[in-house]
Amino acid sequence: MKKRIVIVGGVAGGASAAARLRRVDEETEIIMIEKGEYISYANCGLPYYIGGVIADRGKLFVQTPEGMHARYNIQVRTGQEVLKIDRQKKEVEIKEGESGRIYRLAYDQLLLSPGAFPVRPRLAGMDAPNVFTLRNVSDTDRIKNYIREVKPESAVVVGAGFIGLEMVENLHQAGLQVSLVEMAGRVLPKNLDFEMAAPVHKHLREKGISLYLGNSLLSLEQRSGETWALLKNGEKLRTGMVIMAVGAAPDHRLAKEAGLEIGPTGGILVNERFQTSDPDIYAVGDAIEVKNSLTGQPCLIPLAGPANRQGRLVADAMTGRPVEYEGAMGTAIAKVFDLTVASVGLTAENLHREQVEFFSSLTHSASHATYYPGSFSLSMKLNVALDGQILGAQVVGYNGVDKRIDVLATLMKLGGKVTDLTKLELAYAPPYSSAKDPVNIAGYVASNILNGDMEVIHWDELPQLARSRSILLDVREKVENQAGCIEGSLNIPLPQLRKRIGELPKDKEIIIYCQVGLRGYVAYRILKQLGFKVKNLSGGYRTWKAVQDEMEMQRNGEKINQDRSGHREAKAVLSEESPKTLAQQETAATCETEVVTVDASGLHCPGPIMRVAEEINRLPAGAYLKVVATDPAFPDDIEAWAEKTGHVLVEKGKTENGFTVLLRKGTKQ
Repeated sequence: MKKRIVIVGGVAGGASAAARLRRVDEETEIIMIEKGEYISYANCGLPYYIGGVIADRGKLFVQTPEGMHARYNIQVRTGQEVLKIDRQKKEVEIKEGESGRIYRLAYDQLLLSPGAFPVRPRLAGMDAPNVFTLRNVSDTDRIKNYIREVKPESAVVVGAGFIGLEMVENLHQAGLQVSLVEMAGRVLPKNLDFEMAAPVHKHLREKGISLYLGNSLLSLEQRSGETWALLKNGEKLRTGMVIMAVGAAPDHRLAKEAGLEIGPTGGILVNERFQTSDPDIYAVGDAIEVKNSLTGQPCLIPLAGPANRQGRLVADAMTGRPVEYEGAMGTAIAKVFDLTVASVGLTAENLHREQVEFFSSLTHSASHATYYPGSFSLSMKLNVALDGQILGAQVVGYNGVDKRIDVLATLMKLGGKVTDLTKLELAYAPPYSSAKDPVNIAGYVASNILNGDMEVIHWDELPQLARSRSILLDVREKVENQAGCIEGSLNIPLPQLRKRIGELPKDKEIIIYCQVGLRGYVAYRILKQLGFKVKNLSGGYRTWKAVQDEMEMQRNGEKINQDRSGHREAKAVLSEESPKTLAQQETAATCETEVVTVDASGLHCPGPIMRVAEEINRLPAGAYLKVVATDPAFPDDIEAWAEKTGHVLVEKGKTENGFTVLLRKGTKQ
């Protein structure tokens, strides 16, 4: 009699396991039971189909039941639900969807791959027809059809994890005004530390997304045919639809009711061969508890990559091949409008919670050679154990983020340390990277900290400084200092530092900063070797400013992009035709006036702002200067500089080639 393997769940882990089982064992009978209508579909592509980025629904399906049978001789039963497991008889009880018939199916080995289900809080109004979660194709069709048929003007997305952010972008792509509500004070709280999330928040606001961070949904109310979302802070948002994306919980019902052991995280407990507490029952995917390969602690990592790899490995285990699953690190990446956000391993918050000693490094590098067009800044944070092991990495930028996070994840998987990053020989040509890749640079900086060649201070430590015993030293150029500085700073540009050493006290700790950290490090080495007590601000002024701006936004109640009529509850709205804005008037004027254009793309700090200062000094009062740069901080820096120097910022924007500003030279000099 043939051996029979029954697989419960036919998407990532289950489908991968089924295909691998057949490739290594032609004789075993394989039966896959899937509750839904579809198998082996691209879960991660569902938001992009909703937004219209993926136009052809059929492209979401990797395999069909018919295709699975034809290629692999696997029997696929869709629309059928496994109700319970009889471990003594080694049978599963199954309910057919259409007929409701209940029958039993014997197994020799059973594989559970039920996935995870979206958490749906028990709040008033959750049962309304315009409240959705997103787990499968059926959910996707419901959301897509609702948008097409009802044509809602606005949406509230609750939860700023990967699914939440992808839904924000794709609902915006579909033409809706979108508000994002997140209980934590930042997006992707499990993946990003605050300073890495701050530029993501800024970018979301620039795209017109209203952010309600450090807030939560209390209830939904239906009033006169309208839906109102009541938030914890008392605000009410009028919305056409709600997407609940507050997380997913392991679907362990079958396992628990069968008496299988459940881990402390709520996932099905398995060993290194994916066996449950019953050796004939295996489990993979989002439903299982895995070991964090960096800390050895149990965790949940509901990601498609690990689920598919587990599917292949469990097939080997079930056919007697040697398998030892080492756990996962949670390497993840997301597109957030024009930005790419990626992470692997542990955040600083996680490490503090686990009471792990570590240090962090922050770098801002160019995605490729700055003299080649299209180079954008990318930011990288490493969380490092005191022995140099990389415990976590985060990368945020416009280009080149994916390959950097993959390099870091690979090194971490192999047990590499930050010193190994400095030794990596990575592919280089101007369109793709720099002779010293951003990964190398991150390794150099972290190694300097590890080896004691540089002592750093972080943005969140500055408020605790005793100013009577310390001094802030800005080593940027004067024009950069004019654009903005940390209050109370002494400005001595780096080229002047050696000549002006006498202005610095040796009885105080000197906190050095530049724009991104490099010039600060050079100044640090000069002063350290001259006997000064010094620290360099990690990530420089750029990181500090991004964090300060974000905290100010949150303190002020997220004023930007939230006062659209009909999206927030307002006591009164005055309606009148507005005169042309200053920017519209100025832009019209440039059509009749010659505009000088400066391409500052790829220039390192202080290049862009220095170039602007030089060019505008050559122009007569009232002349226009258009500047293109690839530094994401440039538009805000130049706005502050223009205000302080008497020039006028007419407009700022972003194109595929970079960030643009239009200036009019003022008369104040």
